[in-house]
Amino acid sequence: MDEQNGHSPQLTKLRGRLADGLARARLNQTQLARRAGLGRTTVSEALSPQKPVPSAETVAALSRALQLPEVEMLALQRTAVQQAGTSTTEGPGRPIGEWAPHDLEVHRAGPGPTAAGSDMSAEWAWPAYVRREHDRVLDKAVDDTMAGRSRIMVLVGASSTGKTRACWEAVQPLADQGWRLWHPFDPTRAQAALEQLHRVGPRTVVWLNEAQHYLGDRAVGEQIAAAVHRLLVSRERGPVLVLGTLWPEYATQYTALPIPAEPDLHSRVRELLAGHLLAVPDAFDAPALAAARALAKDGDWLLADALTRAHADGRITQDLAGAPELLNRYQHAGPAAKAVLQAAMDARRLGVGLHLPQAFLTDAATDYLSQSDYDQLTDGWAEQAYAELAKPVHGKQAPLRQTIPRPLRRPPAP
Repeated sequence: MDEQNGHSPQLTKLRGRLADGLARARLNQTQLARRAGLGRTTVSEALSPQKPVPSAETVAALSRALQLPEVEMLALQRTAVQQAGTSTTEGPGRPIGEWAPHDLEVHRAGPGPTAAGSDMSAEWAWPAYVRREHDRVLDKAVDDTMAGRSRIMVLVGASSTGKTRACWEAVQPLADQGWRLWHPFDPTRAQAALEQLHRVGPRTVVWLNEAQHYLGDRAVGEQIAAAVHRLLVSRERGPVLVLGTLWPEYATQYTALPIPAEPDLHSRVRELLAGHLLAVPDAFDAPALAAARALAKDGDWLLADALTRAHADGRITQDLAGAPELLNRYQHAGPAAKAVLQAAMDARRLGVGLHLPQAFLTDAATDYLSQSDYDQLTDGWAEQAYAELAKPVHGKQAPLRQTIPRPLRRPPAP
C-alpha cells in the first residue's frame, strides 16, 4: 500500500481511483497506455505504490482514458504533491512515450491503413524501419547514456535521408527506462533553448532537430552551444542525450576553421560538434536494400511501393518523404500546372518514354483544361506552369523537372 511506503493518503486515494477505473474498463496496462497516448512504463509507474506521485499530465491523460472526473483527479494529484513536500517537475519535456513521431518532425510517408493494434493514427503512416550503419553508432551513444554518461550526436545528411527517423528509433530504449524528451520550439526554437536549457535534468533527451535553428542563430547560437556544453559536462545534471540533425552545408559552415583577421562566428559551435557528427548516406546500400525488400515481402506496402520507383538508385527515404508532398502539390496545383501533370501522367500510362518533350506536354496540356480555364490563360502560362512544377519538395523531388541527356559513352580504344 502507498501509506505503508510512506506515501500520503491522497496519493493512496488517487491510485485507488485509477485502479478502480482500470478494473471497470476491463483493460490491461498496455491497452490503457495505448488509449491514453502514454508510454507503458509511465502507466505502470503511475499505478505502482512503489513510485512517487505521477505528473499532472499523466493523471489527466489517464482520467480521460478511464472516463474519470479529470478535475477531481487533478485535485487529488495536487494535494498528494503538497503532502509529499516534493514537486513532480523534472525540468522541461515529458516522457518519451507521450510523444508521437510527427510531433518531432519525422516526415510522414503516406496515409493509413496502419497495422492492427498500432498506436499510430490512421492519418499518419510510417514504413518499418530499415537499420543502417549509422544506427549502430547511435545505439552505442544510447548505451553510454544508459550507463550514466552524457552524450551528443548530430546526424548530418541531405534532405529526407532519414536523420530524424533514426533519432526517433534510437531513443525508444530510453522510453522503456522512463526518460523524458524535450523539443524546444516555443516561442522560437532558439529562444526556447536559451531560456530553458539550464532547467534540463537527468535522464532527458534534448531534441535539436534542424539544429541550424539553434546553433546557427545569429544572435544566440554561440550562447546555446555554450549552454549545451555546460549541460553535457555537469555530472549532477546527467546523464542526458542531445540529438540533432543538420544538412551538410550547415555542418561545413559551422566546422570550418576561421579565417585569420576575420570574426570567428562559430567557435563554440565548432567545439561542441567536434567529434560528434554522424554522416547519414543519401542512399541505401546493398544490405539495406535487401532488408527493405524482405520487409516489403512481409507486407510493408509503403516500402514495397517505394521500391518500385527507387530500387535502382537506393533513394528510398527520399521517395517515402516526398511522395505525400508530391500528391499534395498535384491536388493543389493551378489549372495550367495540373493540366501539364495530367498530360504527363497519361503519356506515361500509354507507354511514352520517361523523358517527355516540353513542346509535347505544352501542346497536350491545353486539351486537359476546361473552356473557362483555357479562356483565362495569359501569355507565358506554360513557363509559369513549369516553374511551379519544378519547385522541389522533401527529398529534392519535384512533380516535373528538366532533365539533361547524358553524352553517349564510347568504348575505350584497344
